Amino acid sequence: MGGRRKVVDYVWWFRVKRVTLRLLKPNQQNLEMRQLLTILFFLLALVGRAQQQISYIEETKNWYYVYDEKGKMIGGLSRSSVGEIKGWGSDFFVAKRYSFYYICDAKGRTLKTMNVSDVGEIVAVTSSTITSRRGDWILTWSKEGKKISARTAKSS
Repeated sequence: MGGRRKVVDYVWWFRVKRVTLRLLKPNQQNLEMRQLLTILFFLLALVGRAQQQISYIEETKNWYYVYDEKGKMIGGLSRSSVGEIKGWGSDFFVAKRYSFYYICDAKGRTLKTMNVSDVGEIVAVTSSTITSRRGDWILTWSKEGKKISARTAKSS
């Protein structure tokens, strides 16, 4: 008798939900779905924004160790896979390997690859920009690898 009762309760619940959904107008269903998807999108965007911040990169003979602002190690990267680290910002670092510069996130994933002949020599890396010198030009790049500005270098 108890098992039959559970089945009846389930069927009743299913029918009530089904009727409730049918009573909603199609535009209301679409509106509720859009609202739900919007909330989900913003939650995912917030999670994606919670990137780890680089405070320091320790260099040893064969490894680089990346630390966050609390002194906790984010990860270790082998020198042979990364190359030579030229500098770092708050959430990325720039490494040179062979004839390419790699812009990587705190975990070492490559975000952008740039040719050394296009960029020149890296002069400085700040929290959101990269500055390089190519011949008589000073170039400023975003952390996404897009050229922001170029100006002539003053002769010294």
